Amino acid sequence: MTVVGPFGLSVRDQALEADVQTGLAAVEAGLLDATKSEVLFITEAAQHLVRAGGKRFRPLLVMLAAQFGDPYAPGVVPAAVVVELTHLATLYHDDVMDEGTVRRGVDSANARWGNSVAVLTGDFLFARASHILADLGPEAVRIQAEAFERLVTGQILETAGPRDGRDPVAHYLDVIGGKTGSLIAVSGRFGAMMSGADETVVDILTQYGERLGVAFQLADDVLDVASDSHESGKTPGTDLREGIPTLPVLLLRAQAEAHRLPDDLALVELLDGDLADEARHAEALRRLRAHPALEQARRETVRYAEEARSTLAPLPECYAKAALVELCDAVVHRAG
Repeated sequence: MTVVGPFGLSVRDQALEADVQTGLAAVEAGLLDATKSEVLFITEAAQHLVRAGGKRFRPLLVMLAAQFGDPYAPGVVPAAVVVELTHLATLYHDDVMDEGTVRRGVDSANARWGNSVAVLTGDFLFARASHILADLGPEAVRIQAEAFERLVTGQILETAGPRDGRDPVAHYLDVIGGKTGSLIAVSGRFGAMMSGADETVVDILTQYGERLGVAFQLADDVLDVASDSHESGKTPGTDLREGIPTLPVLLLRAQAEAHRLPDDLALVELLDGDLADEARHAEALRRLRAHPALEQARRETVRYAEEARSTLAPLPECYAKAALVELCDAVVHRAG
């Protein structure tokens, strides 16, 4: 059994392992090539997060999905580079909007060079992704454009907040379906499509990616509260400190509103206060970790991962399918 990819994913077949490792190495080279500019400063800024590493979750999904067709087809690696470049670009923009200071264990681009450089670098990455995408054909361009529209819509919905009378939890699940699920769905779709897999397989892996993407984000939500380490690549409690709504907090607020229990109301009041204060932040984390809302958020993570797993049922039994199933387990494991 060999470990490859994010979260220590195990690949039980040497041929599949070789394909995945070779593909991911080619993606890494493609990312460095795509982020080069004649302007050295742009290269430095554009490669800042590439060189910081990352899970490469989306390229891994492209490589595994391609196993259901020809994994050596010429469009597979470029498609994986496109989805990862798009993801990286959103991180530059997210850190500006969230005023994040640390990303993947290094200073965020906005902390290092300022907001303007971070935003423009993200735009540069989008442009390079589009350049590669143009060579993959009009259908690939359309798919990416639709996913990008969903991604931006999700971000806008998050910024605007739920409409009056809309359930905040349902609103949030719509947000992360757009912000995270859309691009992970495209990863599964591109991998299968570029490999020439049957259209039914393409549809299955698209649906799988959508559900796994939501589970992936919910696991990050749980980690932001529950982790004492830097598993998520950010300081634990970052979202909490910045007042970014995540599922455990939204579930806590729903319970506090429904039952009006004094401890719940007190914790909501604490969360609504100044969490820039280290003592208040630590107390909020401690109390939220002990609250049933965190376990409820874990259960939602498991539910979406199980939906992703069940989507794979019609696919033929093979090592690639087993690896996709294990990705579901790995996402759940991250959430504890």
